[in-house]
Amino acid sequence: MRRTRLEVADIFHRHGAAWRKANAGHVSLGQLKAMSAIEQCRSAALGGHVERCEDCGHSRIAYNSCRNRHCPKCQGAAARDWLADRQADLLPIGYFHLVFTLPAEIAPIAYQNKAVVYHLLFRTAAETLLTIAADPKHLGARIGATAVLHTWGSAMTHHPHLHMIVPGGGLSLDGTRWVPCRPGFLLPVRVLSRLFRRLFLAGLADAHAAGRLAFFGKIEGLRRQEAFAAHLAPLRRKKWFVYAKPPFAGPEAVLAYLARYTHRVAISNSRLINLDESGVTFRYKDYRRNGRARFRTMTLAPDEFIRRFLLHVLPNGFHRIRHYGLLASATCKANIARARELIAVPVPVIDPPAEHDDPDLTASAAAEHRPPCPCCGGRMIIVEFFERGGDPAARRRPKPGSGPRRHDGCGYFIASVTHRRTLPVPQPRCAMASERWCYAARPAELTSSKAAPATLRRLQSSIHHLLRRSAHHSPAPPRRQIAIDGHRPRRPPRVPSLQAFGRRPSARVDRSRRAGIRNPSHYPPLRSIEASG
Repeated sequence: MRRTRLEVADIFHRHGAAWRKANAGHVSLGQLKAMSAIEQCRSAALGGHVERCEDCGHSRIAYNSCRNRHCPKCQGAAARDWLADRQADLLPIGYFHLVFTLPAEIAPIAYQNKAVVYHLLFRTAAETLLTIAADPKHLGARIGATAVLHTWGSAMTHHPHLHMIVPGGGLSLDGTRWVPCRPGFLLPVRVLSRLFRRLFLAGLADAHAAGRLAFFGKIEGLRRQEAFAAHLAPLRRKKWFVYAKPPFAGPEAVLAYLARYTHRVAISNSRLINLDESGVTFRYKDYRRNGRARFRTMTLAPDEFIRRFLLHVLPNGFHRIRHYGLLASATCKANIARARELIAVPVPVIDPPAEHDDPDLTASAAAEHRPPCPCCGGRMIIVEFFERGGDPAARRRPKPGSGPRRHDGCGYFIASVTHRRTLPVPQPRCAMASERWCYAARPAELTSSKAAPATLRRLQSSIHHLLRRSAHHSPAPPRRQIAIDGHRPRRPPRVPSLQAFGRRPSARVDRSRRAGIRNPSHYPPLRSIEASG
């Protein structure tokens, strides 16, 4: 039997409500939305559909995803779609991986001003890279880069840094030739580090002077200009880290590497090990160690685990994947085509997606992305959709009292039932009807058998023709509906008009037919029915 894998949603389900109550007033709306989306992801709360195999008939329930970018379960499909769109933009050259990291002294300021500081990190890192590459002393070319923002370390601590994937070369400044980089070397990291430090600190000081930074808690004193300048002074002399990894082997390796970085979240479900009284245990990497000692485990209290996870919720509308230089979205296609022409590489022919209005073709194309049948490997088709908070028809149980409405031979209403072979005791509609001998003589439960009276057999044969609305079980029934669960209605009880007043009701006062109950005056007397039976 397959063991159930622990997920971040399980931790939120068990400890999320208590954490939100304990931290009320200190949690942003974006963090609350991320928690709610992760808790409801792929559950009946978001609805879904039922798939059935065309060959063996195996059924499978698939619940909808939340599609939140912070959800660990929703990033696989998003990463595959993004990589499929970027596959045509890869060049047959070597690619480099650069990492721009902010010092620990900047991390508290970045957490309280995510939109401002993270945008400044993107802008200064890209400006640093494009400026040094365009310098004739180094490369003298216009290059491109894809930047991905990460705000976490392996232990989910707040560690803002930027991953950049850079082609090993670029177009000449006049655009007439392709300028490749030296084998295994793109740009000097020391020069990149110093320019990045100067540009970022200058931009951060300008944001503080413009009043675009907010400070709370322990760093509230940085609101003053003198205190903020004193806080940044040591950082102007500190060494900032810009790391350059060795080049990739080819475009295929770039795609495989991008899949690990583009749509990653703070922690994946595969790293979670256990959740018990001691806390949450997960795997992480200690980069200060080498070899097998780098892979370690850590146990955090549930409250601390949730706090660290929510540290990395990005502001609404913030783009964490951006393209610069030759790969900028506005001119990417033209620059890639020009680069292929100068490298003398044929342009790959990619068939455009077929545009058609046939819904059957659209459905069949979408079905190709669904997993095959786990039993026979056949194609799964959608046979049912259900809304948010609902269940498939196969799981719905009939509610009590939701069966068909029936009447006995005297024209009195019988309570609704769910099982066909067991009929309840007929319930009289008023005190006058309860004094009739037919109710006192009936047993507590009647079953459908040959020993049943003729009136009951006639009722059983016509059960499918007497379907009515479900009965209302409440002390105060709504208008034009009769209570059948023993509670007395607020309005005066209804009695058979023929027996109470000796006349048939007129059409103006005959409301029983509108309520779905046939009037007992429309039935022949009981004795004549028994005689005919």
